[in-house]
Amino acid sequence: MSALLQLVTARRGHFRLESGHHSALWLDLDSLFVEPRRVAPLVAELATMIRPHMISAVCGPLLGGAFLAQSVAEAMGVEFYFTERLTPSDSGGLYEARYVLPPALASRVRGQRMAIVDDVMSAGSALRGTYQELRRHGANPLVAGALLVLGTAGEEFFAEQGVAVEAVSRDSYELWIASDCPLCATGVPLEDMTAQRASTDVAR
Repeated sequence: MSALLQLVTARRGHFRLESGHHSALWLDLDSLFVEPRRVAPLVAELATMIRPHMISAVCGPLLGGAFLAQSVAEAMGVEFYFTERLTPSDSGGLYEARYVLPPALASRVRGQRMAIVDDVMSAGSALRGTYQELRRHGANPLVAGALLVLGTAGEEFFAEQGVAVEAVSRDSYELWIASDCPLCATGVPLEDMTAQRASTDVAR
């Protein structure tokens, strides 16, 4: 079992994630950084994995990704940035959430060799949005990092972009589009996590 999964609460059910996918697993990571010493070994391991990419800054999506990015940036002695989520209109599509840099930071990322990180990546909605925002402002995201990568959807996207993926641990994970969701087909009630404050990329 991933060391991170031992630090968080997992729920089974039927969830609509920020990416628009459905899943049977939700991880609540709100408490992950409450006790920094508990997650510190994982942060240090991720920083060690990212270091060979010779980056000059680390960026993460609020909330959990930004906490992680700040910790990794401190460990590596590089700059720290974060993106904020813009809530999309709910049209039921995939990957509609946008992530933006605060104006004061947007002008500083041009030309930077960057790592983008999140606590957990599955579909990768938050990291995709962060990647696209950094590219829009002239940054060069070279590596995507996570304490835990679930499934292959997010990793496959970054492979297509030529962006390396570094993960402290990996595990299997099932995602479905709504039309193929077996939980929908059997009438399991759906909990829409997009209406809540997402704290993990498992929700994205």
